[in-house]
Amino acid sequence: MDVLTERSSRVVSLAKLHRAAVRRSEQRFLAEGANAVDAALTTGRAVRLLVREDDVERFADLVSRAQAAGLEVHLLNGRAADKLSETTTAPGVFAEATLLTRSLDDVELAGPGFTVVAVEPREPGNAGTLIRCADALGAKAAVMLGDSVDPHNGKCVRASAGSVFHIPIAVERDVDAGLARLREAGLLTLATTMDGEVPLPEAGSLLSRPHAWLFGNEAHGLPAEVITGADHRVSIPIAGRAESLNLAAASAICLYASAAAASR
Repeated sequence: MDVLTERSSRVVSLAKLHRAAVRRSEQRFLAEGANAVDAALTTGRAVRLLVREDDVERFADLVSRAQAAGLEVHLLNGRAADKLSETTTAPGVFAEATLLTRSLDDVELAGPGFTVVAVEPREPGNAGTLIRCADALGAKAAVMLGDSVDPHNGKCVRASAGSVFHIPIAVERDVDAGLARLREAGLLTLATTMDGEVPLPEAGSLLSRPHAWLFGNEAHGLPAEVITGADHRVSIPIAGRAESLNLAAASAICLYASAAAASR
C-alpha cells in the first residue's frame, strides 16, 4: 500500500470533514481512535480505514476486519495522521463513515422505555458523554433539539467512546416541534431542574411509564418555556455543599434511575 502524506489530495479532502458544513455536504465524517473505529466497522458505517504506518501492527485486527469487509485501507505518514487528528497526540487510526443522525419521525419513540433529550447542547464533550450514558443505560434514543452541537463533531464522537454508532440519534432544530413529537408518541416529559417539585427518589411511578428526560445546556439550563411545558419537573437532591451537578453527572444519575425502574 502507498503511504499518504499530508499533501495527498485524499488527506486534504478528509481533513475538511472537521467542518460541520462539509460533513453535511459530503454526508460523511471522520471517526478517530480505536473505540470509534471499532464501532464504525461493527455497525457497517465505515467506508474507508486509514492507519498511521507505524501503527499497522497495533491495529492489525481493525485492518484485517476492514479488508474482510472489502473496505479501502490507506496508510498515513506521521504528518498526515496529525493533519487528520483533532487531538494533541494522534491515535493513529481513523475511519471515514456515513452520517448517523436521523429525523425524529425515523425513530421509534412509543412504547416502554425512556428517551434522552438534550435541548440546545453546545459543548461537544458533554453531548458525547450524554450519548454514552444513554447507550450504557439502555435509552431508546438520544435526541438533540434546537441549535445543538453536531453529534459528528470529533470531540463529541470521542467522548461517546463509540456510542454514537450504537444508539439512534435524532436531530430536530425546532424545539417546539420536537417536544410535540415526543408527546404524540405518548412519552411523559420530565424536565431536570434544581427546584423541581418531584425529587428523583420519589419519581418511581413516573419512571415506570414511557418517558423522556429533558436536559438543558451547561450555560443556561433548560429554557423557561420548556420547563413549564414539561409534564413534571424533577430535581436531584444534593446532600453536600455542591451548588449543582454538571450535565454529565446529572444525566448519569437520572438515567440510572430510569434503568433501575425498568428492571423492577
